[in-house]
Amino acid sequence: MYKITFLFVFIVSFSCYSQNIDRIEPPFWWIDMNHNQLELMIYGENISQYNPSIENSNILITGVKRTENKNYLFLNLDLEKAAIGAFKINFSKKGKRTNFSYNYQLKERNENSKRRIGFNSSDIVYLIMPDRFANGNPKNDSHPDLTEKLNRSDKGGRHGGDIKGIVDNLDYLEELGVTAIWNTPMLEDNDARGSYHTYAQSDVYKIDARYGTNSDYKKLASELHKRDMKLIMDYVTNHWGAEHWMIKDLPTYSWINQFPGYANSNYRMTTQYDTNASEIDAKYCMDGWFVRTMPDLNQRNPLVLNYLIQNAIWWIEYAGLDGLRVDTYSYGDKEGIATWTKAIMDEYPNFNIVGEAWLNSSAAISYWQKDSKIAAIQSYNTYLPSVMDFTLQAILSSAFNEKATWNKGIIRVYENFTNDFMYPNINNVFVFAENHDTQRINHLYNGDPDKYKLAITLIATTRGIPQVYYGSEIGMLGNKDLGDGDIRRDFPGGWNGDSKNAFTKAGRTEKQQDLFEYTSKLFNWRKNTKVIHTGKLKHYIPENNVYVYFRYNEEKSVMVVINNNAENQVFNLKRFAESLKGASKGKDILTDEIFDLTKSEIHITGKKALVIELN
Repeated sequence: MYKITFLFVFIVSFSCYSQNIDRIEPPFWWIDMNHNQLELMIYGENISQYNPSIENSNILITGVKRTENKNYLFLNLDLEKAAIGAFKINFSKKGKRTNFSYNYQLKERNENSKRRIGFNSSDIVYLIMPDRFANGNPKNDSHPDLTEKLNRSDKGGRHGGDIKGIVDNLDYLEELGVTAIWNTPMLEDNDARGSYHTYAQSDVYKIDARYGTNSDYKKLASELHKRDMKLIMDYVTNHWGAEHWMIKDLPTYSWINQFPGYANSNYRMTTQYDTNASEIDAKYCMDGWFVRTMPDLNQRNPLVLNYLIQNAIWWIEYAGLDGLRVDTYSYGDKEGIATWTKAIMDEYPNFNIVGEAWLNSSAAISYWQKDSKIAAIQSYNTYLPSVMDFTLQAILSSAFNEKATWNKGIIRVYENFTNDFMYPNINNVFVFAENHDTQRINHLYNGDPDKYKLAITLIATTRGIPQVYYGSEIGMLGNKDLGDGDIRRDFPGGWNGDSKNAFTKAGRTEKQQDLFEYTSKLFNWRKNTKVIHTGKLKHYIPENNVYVYFRYNEEKSVMVVINNNAENQVFNLKRFAESLKGASKGKDILTDEIFDLTKSEIHITGKKALVIELN
């Protein structure tokens, strides 16, 4: 069995510990936590035959749970009055002396940990596929304990990107104007193939050694915080990988959903709220496995649910996280995932969690946001602060390629925003054109820089939290039809020996530099423009494929014009009088051009956007 070496054990008990306990999770905890009723998962050969006791009057054992698997023992502790330091857990057989002991560590929380501020609408979130971003430490490209080795020639293989590669390029991200990083998962994934995406995790208390160490991950958060940037962890509550050590020795049959054994999800998430859905269809959505190599976790099992709650809190507290993005949020047990979410938000009231609910209508997506009036019809509340605007993403995949008709072109973007009333907190919604699972927008736009600029301008200036995908700011392409590996290409310059280095101005092509400068100027302006973060949105029905909207508050107003035509357009300002409110001048922050708003008309070039700060 696997031996943990990072827990504190006194010499007198070490030999017994190594023979009897292989793991205790969480590996340590903190005092003064809201979650002060801790459930330790203790794993070791026939560990359930022992009775635990504690030599500390400030720590109470409130329960001991055993399952049909004798290698597990679950110990419930009341830590409300606990103090910093180690306390001894004694293990003995019934009526006998202590056979061995274990010293468990309680730590002091970081200052203001509970009051940490999560990501919000003032941020620009940059999504990174770590294996494909930059290789800062070639020595960890492969690891003797992990099956899949480096193979950069394979689009679906491991390419060597790691945590150090991200840290080494924070200057680039800061120059771009990014304020938060969302990495796809970085916990250990020991699948034999395709492990680079790390969604089939094999150890959820350990960073994959091919990315670095737990300490490296903590350092990444620290380095970001020095720059007033934030770190968002990609967290998976729905499933683990088939290679997870607990899947290979299940604590209990009901730890995962079984039929018995494997059955695939039907992926029909509408069965979560469909009052006409059959029980069997709902079961196969929620309990079916995402794929054969990803066993579905049973969140109805209290042991599983508490394990997931404590694991998420542990990472937030240990690494200093600023948010979670939850994969396949809407696939799990509804009540279980709501309990999980509420427990984390109770621990960190100003934190933020965004859930992936990939659905095809605003009503369906808004169902999953905290305090949804739609979900309230069924007396349900997820407590999930943030969701993702997948309907907008679907529209942006084609809208800028379309000519204007009644229901084609920029009118589709306008119609999407007419549904904003369904969301309880529209400013806490991710807006994006692409991610690691979709087509790259530069591919969909055939590499047209003007169409990219229209999309990125919209994302950066509308309501919500803009999320961008690594490399699009330099025009990176990728065709999902050729496989996921093609939309997850290596960032040029992230590897020693790359012919071009797009992390530097000198290494970019003229086109790459043009896209980077445009994006950087837009993002850095947005970073310091509060009206874009929290101001109201007023928009006007598009005419001639030109969309005009305003972001405004009591102090400031910004006018955004998006011309989705290839041809130049002229539009009359009188229509927008209620938003212009007598403003005489305005400055386009993209070109620094001054507009005289006392004139009746504005001219705009084809496939161009204006972002005009009103004076």
